[in-house]
Amino acid sequence: MKRTLLSWFVRGCVKPVLSPSFSARAQRRWGRFIGLFLLGARGTARSRRKIAGVPAILFSPTAQRPARTVLYLHGGGYVMGGEGSHGKLMARFAKAAQAQVWLPDYHLAPEHPFPAALRDALAVYAALLEQGHAPSQIALAGDSAGGGLAVATAVAIRDSGLPLPASLVLLSPWVDLSLAGASLQTHVERDCLVHPQWLQACATAYRGATPANDPGCSPLFADLRGLPPMLIQVGSEEVLLSDAERLADTATAAGVQAQLQQFDGLWHVFQLHAGVLRESDAAIAQIGHFIRQTTGPTSACIAPDAMKIAAPV
Repeated sequence: MKRTLLSWFVRGCVKPVLSPSFSARAQRRWGRFIGLFLLGARGTARSRRKIAGVPAILFSPTAQRPARTVLYLHGGGYVMGGEGSHGKLMARFAKAAQAQVWLPDYHLAPEHPFPAALRDALAVYAALLEQGHAPSQIALAGDSAGGGLAVATAVAIRDSGLPLPASLVLLSPWVDLSLAGASLQTHVERDCLVHPQWLQACATAYRGATPANDPGCSPLFADLRGLPPMLIQVGSEEVLLSDAERLADTATAAGVQAQLQQFDGLWHVFQLHAGVLRESDAAIAQIGHFIRQTTGPTSACIAPDAMKIAAPV
């Protein structure tokens, strides 16, 4: 019942605004407003920082001083998103992964088209390394457009000669701006949040004169060899289902460990609804488990029992 009511709310109150009919500024304001209705996590703190010249929010569990780090690149079609829409999800990431989570406010289109966001993400990662964060304790994560940006950033990290992060966590990643996935045709009515027309407008705004299949903005077409293990989560009802499936296949063919988790009956970035949907809670628990497994032990814990989460299912 909760799932049905929530899907109706998303379809009726959010999806209509994610449209070429609304300006990027209007969509950003609406995204921040909708974020007020999401549920955060207790036992976390946030602080405003600037890293590599990029404004960012740092989320940390208050019961720990974690050594592991998550660099999270938010979704929003490259035109919207940030603390207002994703802050509460980041608090849950910090608690589940027992990690500090960096949420950079990377440059958005159409004001700052490709490769501005990629440059910001790469600069922030390099700055984390300069600050002394071990790459073996860094997970690179993102959702939707931020998921695609995370993959593109990992490729750029490898190609620049920097040490790669320990793992990638990708929620409903958008990795093909040419919109060639079959589910963009078959799942139009099933997806209660995203419509292909909005994705097309976002792709045009972000890539500018860059071809839609350029590996920098569509990392599905990049050489993925040597990338770290990745966890991909996607809902069965979303138009970007094919992107997640094709990314998993392409990564596996390149020798990358890619775990694809498909959640039946759920929509784009359903993890935002943690605290309301048990499937969202389970998904975040699995993400936390994956990050902890791939990044190794954390630092000294102030209150070990305070950080227990549900076992992954």
